[in-house]
Amino acid sequence: MEEKKLDINSIIGFVLIFGILAYMLWQNQPTPEELEAQEKAKQEQVEAEKKAKEVETTFETTAEDFKVGAVDSLQQIELTNKLGAFAHSAIHATDESTKVESDILELTFNNKGGYLSEVKLKEFVDFKSDPIYLIKDNNALFNINFGTTDNRILNTKDLYFEPSITKNEGNTVVSMKLKVSDAKFLEYRYDIKDGDYMIDFSIRSQGLSNVLNSSHAINLDWKLKGYRHAKSISYENRYTDIHYDYDDGKDDYTGPRDADETVEDVTWIGYKQHFFSSVLLTDTPFKTVNLKSKDLVEDEAIDTLYTKSFASTIPLELKGGELNETMDWYYGPSDFKILNAYDRNLDELVPLGWGIFGWINRYVFMPLFSFLGGFMPYGIAIIVMTILVKILLSFVQYKQFLSQAKLKILKPELDAIREKHKDNKMKAQQETMALQTKAGASPLAGCLPALIQLPVFYALFQFFPSAFDLRQKSFLWADDLSSYDTVANLPFNIPFYGDHVSLFPILASVAIFFYMQLTTGQNVQAQPQQEGMPDMGKMMKYMMYFSPIMMLFFFNNYASGLSLYYFISNLISIGIILVIKNYILDEDKIHAQIQEKKKKPKKESKFQAKMKQMMEQAEQQKQAQQKRKK
Repeated sequence: MEEKKLDINSIIGFVLIFGILAYMLWQNQPTPEELEAQEKAKQEQVEAEKKAKEVETTFETTAEDFKVGAVDSLQQIELTNKLGAFAHSAIHATDESTKVESDILELTFNNKGGYLSEVKLKEFVDFKSDPIYLIKDNNALFNINFGTTDNRILNTKDLYFEPSITKNEGNTVVSMKLKVSDAKFLEYRYDIKDGDYMIDFSIRSQGLSNVLNSSHAINLDWKLKGYRHAKSISYENRYTDIHYDYDDGKDDYTGPRDADETVEDVTWIGYKQHFFSSVLLTDTPFKTVNLKSKDLVEDEAIDTLYTKSFASTIPLELKGGELNETMDWYYGPSDFKILNAYDRNLDELVPLGWGIFGWINRYVFMPLFSFLGGFMPYGIAIIVMTILVKILLSFVQYKQFLSQAKLKILKPELDAIREKHKDNKMKAQQETMALQTKAGASPLAGCLPALIQLPVFYALFQFFPSAFDLRQKSFLWADDLSSYDTVANLPFNIPFYGDHVSLFPILASVAIFFYMQLTTGQNVQAQPQQEGMPDMGKMMKYMMYFSPIMMLFFFNNYASGLSLYYFISNLISIGIILVIKNYILDEDKIHAQIQEKKKKPKKESKFQAKMKQMMEQAEQQKQAQQKRKK
């Protein structure tokens, strides 16, 4: 048999074939970009499989559910479809966020849960010049807890929503859908408008009537921990609380204390953080809402991140087997002008006071201050408004001081009456009242003008902490009229005072001291000392020192704008009293007028006649008792 040999031609052929194959392999080798794309595709596939597995775990159907006879074939098909559809949704909706912006809001939605996970107010900063965030870093939660027809309890915060962003007549619409299929889903829809802090919001389900369990309670849970935004923790916390509005238009709030209460027929719930608010509004009033708040500030001397925590639990009702709720979100400033423009009673978030106090603020001080602040610095606007108020009330101070002057002139005669009838106090009281009535110098005449000033005093006390326009407006050494001014920082904390020294409260306290010296001295001279009664002179003297000290401590952490008002107000009051005392009132002339009045018979009023009759009867009874004892 002839032996086959490998000739040179065969060798050359093999080499050529190998070379051609090597060239083809080299030509088909992926580029670096292609390798990167392949690696990314592998990672996405791994992530998708991971998400699908997570949802499959969430909606895991146990072996018992699928045992023969445990459920009928239709239920098995429904469960299988739900599992597959939710897994399909998870592949398209990852754990990432969805971000949108308007000209005033920057919003981030968490795809897991479909709710707002970050709300930034673009036009404002806090006391550290950091951006104002109402929601950030998991300080808020929005969740719907519901049951399914296969007796499972689900929470939307644990499920993945598929986001989509569209434009509708210039508005940005964010739709977050929790899909069972394209035709079956739960949707959160947000409609964001430029220049508007109000976000249209709706919750609706479609095709889930045979999935949602109508016998299981469906609860909406909304929680928020309020960030600290102001320099003074105690001051901000005092005005941080839950507000809510009833269907009849009446509002209420939880106050600064911890709260746990249930209210009915509520049209909106507001988590107010002094100058900023987060509000959930509804077109159809919530039948019941459980509200909770808790103070998170354990020590005001220690820096803190949060002020209070808020929580609301709201039962929702199915309508035709589906969810359909039309609501709104408000994330923005607690500015009276902005809130009032919505005409939904949101201006009640601003605590202007109740009754006449709120009326004065709403229709007098708010418009006046807005007008003045429109063309002058806000510190000057406070001074001008204070001057106008004091001029308006100057006639009240005149009446009050005139009454005190009359009592001072009558004091020698009143003392003589008390000395004459020192053994008969009832008789002394009768003659004292008779003399004061004839002279037109009743002590009540001095009290009434003071009562007239009280509504104005209290209204302004409510106005300044609520005036959003004062926020971060500077004046002289105060860098923020809505917070305390600081001229010195202390290396320690004084209880009830703080770790700083504010100058405006010191000036206001000094002005109050001199004002009380003028008015208290007049009162002490005017009021005769009655036997068996406390020494009014000593009490007023104590008040003259105690009141300024109290103000010094109380207002050290309050808004410097309020302390500025009291400082200017008391300076003007001192000036008015000095002018009245030295240039308007003439004691000799007043004395002569009193003597003339005493000569003329004065007709008693029914009240005075009744009082005189009662005193005479009391005197007769006393005399009768003394005779029986003898």
